[in-house]
Amino acid sequence: MIEPFAERQVREGVISYGVSSYGYDVRISDEFKIFTNVYTATVDPKNFDPRSFVDWQGETCIVPPNSFALARSVEYFRIPRNVLTICVGKSTYARCGLIVNVTPFEPEWEGHVTLEISNTTPLPAKIYANEGIAQVLFFESDDPPSTSYADRRGKYQAQRGVTLPRL
Repeated sequence: MIEPFAERQVREGVISYGVSSYGYDVRISDEFKIFTNVYTATVDPKNFDPRSFVDWQGETCIVPPNSFALARSVEYFRIPRNVLTICVGKSTYARCGLIVNVTPFEPEWEGHVTLEISNTTPLPAKIYANEGIAQVLFFESDDPPSTSYADRRGKYQAQRGVTLPRL
């Protein structure tokens, strides 16, 4: 269901990742898209202008004040048909004003997770690649849904890399 999988929580010298009490702490990769206003584009989810982002790859990423960045998880997920997950931000980053958007992984969704990290502070904020960024909580149902994400051919199915909004 999770590749690569850390079967224990890794904590020494890093923001923790791996199996936790009731979930899995996911890592952020070293691929980022940092929001920029260089081209004064309008943010439109129906007609997204990719020039709104600057691509960055590195061991750290600086998110500008009052801005955000997109990144992807290191882990690739394959969610079973009878499971729903909720991905929430880790408190270490939240206490620094960095918020990870809460998002579900629907039954039978698979892919790298595109993570949205908002810097709510008036200061630049640093994110560390290949370390924990969010926690995934798993909810198992006794009955599978009548229609899964795969059944309805969801637009973000099997995404790899940082995926921009699609209509």
